[in-house]
Amino acid sequence: MDQKKTEILWREEKYNVMFHSQNYYNAIRQAMKDKGAYEEISALIEQALNLTPTEGSMRNACQHMWGYFKKVATEEEKKQYEQLIQTTSFSELLTFLRQLAEKYGVTYLLESRVLER
Repeated sequence: MDQKKTEILWREEKYNVMFHSQNYYNAIRQAMKDKGAYEEISALIEQALNLTPTEGSMRNACQHMWGYFKKVATEEEKKQYEQLIQTTSFSELLTFLRQLAEKYGVTYLLESRVLER
């Protein structure tokens, strides 16, 4: 049961952690593979979310999320994404990705806390 709870927490926070820190993302992924305890994973996530995201970490997380849409997005949506990823307006980009997740029914992303901003 505890492992299931840990997996749900990670699923909800995965892109949020990636948005803040690729190093923490990698460390938590490894801890998940090693069946880390809920408390350990939760503490690592909290540490990651306390870091100030860099432009690189924010862009990387957005690019990963965009991967869910690149084959289904319209030309218009692809252009909008390309424009937004070039700017540093990540709040606009996250809003756009949330709209796409809603439009295309990508539950996994809709359950991700990073898109709750």
